[in-house]
Amino acid sequence: QVQLVESGGGLVQAGGSLRLSCAASVKISSFNVMGWYRQAPGKQRELVATFTRLGSTYYADSVRGRFTISRDSDKNTMYLQTNSLKPDDTAVYYCKAEDYYPRRLDYWGQGTQVTVSS
Repeated sequence: QVQLVESGGGLVQAGGSLRLSCAASVKISSFNVMGWYRQAPGKQRELVATFTRLGSTYYADSVRGRFTISRDSDKNTMYLQTNSLKPDDTAVYYCKAEDYYPRRLDYWGQGTQVTVSS
């Protein structure tokens, strides 16, 4: 059974940094896509960043240039380095993994809270 466990969230002042981690119970190289999403109070969950099995990355406009998604296949862990944090970045951050074969399956972690104070 696939499990994703996020960690690294916390309270930080504006301009600060946090590194979020997402540890998987299986080889992350088996997933077609992995990514980070976030959900702020009263808002819909939104895509933050993703990378594909082939190494392509995508960033939402709101975080491009400030956040960096990466992975360590040996540790089966995905990371999100968040720099120059803003109060608008306050949200619960979730990691997601997608399998496409033999059928589409999506896996989510439980989330980690990031709070940025002004």
